[in-house]
Amino acid sequence: MKIAIGADHAGYRLKDVIVPLLEQLGHEVQDYGVNGPDSVDYPDFAAAVCQKVVAGEVNRGILICGTGIGMSIAANKFPGVRCALVQDLFSAKATREHNDSNVLAMGERVVGPGVAEEIVKVWLETEFSEGPRHCARIGKLTALESRLQS
Repeated sequence: MKIAIGADHAGYRLKDVIVPLLEQLGHEVQDYGVNGPDSVDYPDFAAAVCQKVVAGEVNRGILICGTGIGMSIAANKFPGVRCALVQDLFSAKATREHNDSNVLAMGERVVGPGVAEEIVKVWLETEFSEGPRHCARIGKLTALESRLQS
């Protein structure tokens, strides 16, 4: 799988834990930064990752900031992105099975490295259930995006 990842200054240390995990799992990683503590604007990094997801250049994206909140808000501005802010394994599994999320957001100040690694593994390994009710709900999200863009 091709995965784009991005973080701001409050998430780069967790990103530096997740990138080697992704590579160890056999995924191709496109790292959009940052790589240090200098203050940056999270929407810029969410945009870099989400543009790749929407264009189909990567299969999924991962975003990390201090809480994951800012990144998830920014990501969900992109039509076609279904970003889930995840802090536990149950949510990681549910967002893939029920919502077919294609972008994962986490907060370095909220989730420790060990839990974050497990969240990423579960999120990557879980398939969308393709259940009729879940497909219908995603269809409604897509229709809502289309209506709001016009």
